[in-house]
Order: sequence, then structure tokens, then C-alpha cells
Amino acid sequence: RRTCAFVWQELLKWNGWGYNDSKFIFNKKGQAEFTGKRYRLGGMVLPTFKEWIEKTFGASLEHKTTSRASLNVNDVPPSIVNEEFLQDLRATNISYSQDAEDRVFRAHGHCLHEIFVLREGMFKRIPDIVVWPETARKVTCEFFNCNIPCIFSGGTSVSSALECPEEEKRTIISLDTSQMNRILWIDEKNLTACVEAGIVGQDLEKQLGESGFCTGHEPDSMEFSSLGGWVATRASGMKKNIYGNIEDLVIHIKMVTPRGIVEKNCQVPRMSTGPDIHHFIMGSEGTLGVVTEVTIKIRPLPEYQKYGSVVFPNFERGVACLREVAKQRCAPASIRLVDNAQFQFGHALKPQVASIFTSFLDGLKKFYITKFKGFDPNILCVATLLFEGDREKVLQHEKQVYDIATKFGGLAAGEDNGQRGYMLTFVIAYIRDLGLDYYVIGESFETSVPWDRVLDLCRNVKERIVRECKEKGVQFAPFSTCRVTQTYDAGACVYFYFAFNYRGISDPIHVYEEIERAAREEILANGGSLSHHHGVGKLRKRWMKESISDVGLGMLRSVKEYVDPNNIFGNKNLL
Repeated sequence: RRTCAFVWQELLKWNGWGYNDSKFIFNKKGQAEFTGKRYRLGGMVLPTFKEWIEKTFGASLEHKTTSRASLNVNDVPPSIVNEEFLQDLRATNISYSQDAEDRVFRAHGHCLHEIFVLREGMFKRIPDIVVWPETARKVTCEFFNCNIPCIFSGGTSVSSALECPEEEKRTIISLDTSQMNRILWIDEKNLTACVEAGIVGQDLEKQLGESGFCTGHEPDSMEFSSLGGWVATRASGMKKNIYGNIEDLVIHIKMVTPRGIVEKNCQVPRMSTGPDIHHFIMGSEGTLGVVTEVTIKIRPLPEYQKYGSVVFPNFERGVACLREVAKQRCAPASIRLVDNAQFQFGHALKPQVASIFTSFLDGLKKFYITKFKGFDPNILCVATLLFEGDREKVLQHEKQVYDIATKFGGLAAGEDNGQRGYMLTFVIAYIRDLGLDYYVIGESFETSVPWDRVLDLCRNVKERIVRECKEKGVQFAPFSTCRVTQTYDAGACVYFYFAFNYRGISDPIHVYEEIERAAREEILANGGSLSHHHGVGKLRKRWMKESISDVGLGMLRSVKEYVDPNNIFGNKNLL
């Protein structure tokens, strides 16, 4: 099973996002294309993407920076491990490694500064040893009574949650739960499943699917993120309108702490027994213990699935439509609205058409929307839709949503656009690696906000980014864009992309972090939350007191001090 972990590691990039065989490149003709066969976009040429990059960022194929091709083990900090601990570890029969490659691979998440360090330098502190418990039973509280700090190694964090504190002098363990990946049981009567917490999202859905079930939880990172990670960060999925966020899906959690095991005595849909201990665990970001097992709701696989899309004359109309859909509580599994800049971005990622007829139809649709209907291509925006469930109900649901969209000036834009938009969610993270090759740095961040502040927040944050870039000496206009990704009765999640050409800047990461900090301040000033689903980690914890109050922060500290008095789970997240 240790070999399985090594194979998985070999499939993934050591200094970028995703699979080794999947990436955006410029071919010998100077055309952009996406490699590999894992995604629908694989092997396709993107004829307008190069022009879009040049126009948007002032980037050029002539100005290229190169990443290190491989890890230099001589740059890696040495492993500091207590020999007595190693002897105890061998006695447990748990696989472990002190190899430099294994340690570096688990020393980081996917924040911009972490990837930049991997491309051009090395972390000052990384885990000293990686351990792979094969079952939840191997993770006991005695394991954590040796005063050795423990950090988890999921790998998709975008909050600096996995970075080791530089000042930590004790041996640091990276606890890799990837071998704890079994579905222990499926209860078809109660529609629940008990699952080991190390299972990766795509494997969970695949294995459940073989029995005719699914969780429906699909975060953007589901190919690589784990069930335990979803619990630890209070994750949200693209189809939460039907299936719920992780807090809606969880029935039972088992967490091992230095004090002992935390779990409820029964697996019931709801309890009134004081504050819910699950809500101490969910969002704890590895500061209290390790989640080993989760009982989660499951649903029969949907009988029917249908994509769709709607084009609106402007972002304001689109937001108003989403608000009405939420008010009538008829949101499809997924409904996401992109602003015009992100629409242009998605259009630039459109692959080369296979036939003259298809090209003619695309041109006809564009003519109808822009000329006949009078939509301005530089202002319009698009919502992508995904409906799931019983076929007859899906078709009724679809009609209801499109009828609402029509009242706000929306035009149906076809299934293909909806499906392509959903697919792009899984490949868009690969673009940052291409950008870094051409002096373009970028990142995403998110928030949740009441409905009456969505438009102001979107506008003000994007304007603040542009203003900060100018003041910080960024020589090229930044790319600043947003989309509304999840909707609720009382508000929505807004997701921002931000990138700029850093040529001429001596310390681009410092400049980027200052601008992102200003953007976060703007979000909070406009009534937005510190995070909707990315979590806090170390990146955003400076705002925790402001977000949950001084007393609230004190409550979290009290729990931490009781559950983990020796700071074994000492990643310094949240607090």
C-alpha cells in the first residue's frame, strides 16, 4: 500500500497543479494546447488563447522564465528525527519515509507563494518524516503522546495551512492518510456510508457509484482533495444546492486527539445535546486532531443529468436572476454566473472547431445575441447550469429556471456552453503554471456576502485590485474578475481571479501579497466573510478576531488548550 502512495505521487507534479501529463503549453506553431487525455480539453488546440494572453497581460512568448526541472535534494533541509521515536514507529509497523522528495511533496499546498518557492527556491522548514498509517485503527491517541508535532498532507490547501512553522525545533511528522481510503460499509436503508477519511473525492464517488450511489459533493479540487480535508476545512461543492455543503452531509465523525477519541455515541440525523461537537471539528484545520472516519449521507445516482447556460445583457441582470432563483428555492444542482472578463477568458479557452458547419453555427449564435438581440459582447455575462435527478422533474425544473431568466433578459445559450463551463472548472487551475512561465502570477480567493451587497462587493474589490496594482508599480493592467458560484437564501459565494504580468518587479510575491491583503480588507469592508470554503490557515488568520470576535477567538483557544495541551497539532492555523 506504501507503493500505491508512491505511484500517486509520481503521477502528480512536484512543483505545480495536478497530473504530470496534463498542462497548458504553446506548441511549435505558437498555438496553445492542453496535453494529456484525462480531460475533454486534452489534445485540443486553443486558437485564440495566445492572443488573449498577449492582449490581457502584455505577455509575450519571447519573455519566458523557467522553473527548475527537478528537485535538488541538496537544497532540502535535513531530516531531524529522534532515534527513540523511530524505534517506536518501527514497532507499530507503520510505513514511513525520510526521503527528501517525499518530505517536500507534503510540505506545501497550492498558494501562489508556495509554488513560487518550489520553482525558484526551497522552504526553510519541511516535515522531517512522512508516515502512512494503513487503517484508521493504526491512528491512536498514544501515537500523539511523544511530543512530536503532526501536520497533515492533503496537498490542495490554498491557505498556507500545510506550511511548517519555521521556528518549530521538534521533529515534525507529516501524517499522510492516503492509505486510509476504504469505504467501511454502506447502509442502503438509511442512505449513509462510513468511510475512512483519507479517501480522495474522485475515488469516493467512483467506489460509491459502483454500488449505485454518490455523495454529490464536488469541490473544484475533488480529484485530489480528501474526505478528511473537506471536514477539516468546512468544504463546499459545486452541486451543494441539491446535496448540501460538507456540514449538511456529515452524520458522524471520529477524530483522534492527544486527549483521546472524540465521537458521538449514535449515528442520527440530529441531536439536541448542547453545542454540536462536529462543529468544533469541522473547520478546525488540523489544529485539534486527525479525522479518521466519517459517516456521510449518500444518494442514489441521479437518473438524468442536463447542462444548460443563459446569457444576460449585463452582470447586474444576471445577479438579479440568481437572487430570484434562490428566493423561489428552485436552484439547479449548480448555477454559476461569470462576469464579462471571465466570459472572455472562457471564450479564449474554446478549442478549435472540427467543421465549417460548427463554425458557421457558432457565428450564427454570436450574430443573434450581439446584433439581433443587441447584447454588447464587452458587457454581457453568462450563467452555467447543471440539473440532476428524475428526468421528468429535471425538465420541469429546467423550464422554471429558464422562465425566471427570461424575466431578467436572459437568453438560453445551449447545453454545450454549460457543459464546457463545468468542465473548465477542473482544468482552469492548470493555467497558473503556464502563466508563471511567462511572468504572469495569479491566484483565486473567495467570500460569501448578503444578496444586497453582492454587486457593490464585486465592483469595489475589482476596482481596489486595479488601484493597488497601479500604486504598487505593476506596469501592466491586471486581470481582475469574479463569478457567483453558490447561492443561498440570504446571500451568495463570490469567487475572484486576480493575475498580473510582473516583469519589472523585483519581488513579485511580496507585491502580490500586499495587493491580495488589500483585496481581503475591501471584502470585509463591504460586508463579506473571511472565507466561504477555502478556510483560514495561516494566510488569513490575522483577521480571525475581527471575523468571530475576541471572545469567540478565546473560545477556540480554550478548546485547543484542553484537547491538545502540548501543541502536537502545532501547524499554527486559525489561532
